[in-house]
Amino acid sequence: MRVAGFFVDILTASGAGLALLALIAAVRSDWPLMFAWLGAALIVDGIDGPLARLLDVGERLPRWSGATLDLVVDFTTYVFLPAYVVADAAILPPPIAAVAGVLVAVTGALYFADGNMKAEGNYFSGFPAVWNVIVFYLLLLDPGPAAVAVTVLTLCILTFVPVRFVHPLRVRRFRVLTITLLALWAILAAVAVQQGLKPGFWIDAALCLIGVYFLGFGLLPMRDQL
Repeated sequence: MRVAGFFVDILTASGAGLALLALIAAVRSDWPLMFAWLGAALIVDGIDGPLARLLDVGERLPRWSGATLDLVVDFTTYVFLPAYVVADAAILPPPIAAVAGVLVAVTGALYFADGNMKAEGNYFSGFPAVWNVIVFYLLLLDPGPAAVAVTVLTLCILTFVPVRFVHPLRVRRFRVLTITLLALWAILAAVAVQQGLKPGFWIDAALCLIGVYFLGFGLLPMRDQL
């Protein structure tokens, strides 16, 4: 079991390698390949935690902290690499792009260190720094510099505002619908990446509608407020 547990830690750490491959693709402006590697990192992030709990890795192998490993990899893939994209993908004018990238990196780092990031009901409190998803939409839709700047600034501010954002797996309310839409989103996003981020109107529209669902979910009143 100790050997199996160590392989779970290796699986978690492999996310750092996937992040490096994504960065190499980003430096070459190969955005579809970058998102392919980030998608692989998301898959790793989704399965390593349940495996670690199943094998009780924290107790059996206390030398390596799975929580720290997960935090390092998540910050790299959710925040740092997307911050590079904001700064270098030509979706903003050069002076503004650098400032926006720094804002993403700094606010994301502060969020990852926030001890109050979780709200009642397993919601996130404040924008949960899922910048990998945000840059996916920005490169997919290419809304123009003004919209990009407003989006980045607004989400950086919302990082510190106690508004609720849904955790797609842990919030019990409408869980079946949420997980179903998450799975559909993953399939559509994979198609968009496979098609070079130019999948056509209907896939763009479906991805946007699902995005609106996840953004707006936290605005629904709690059951005890109904």
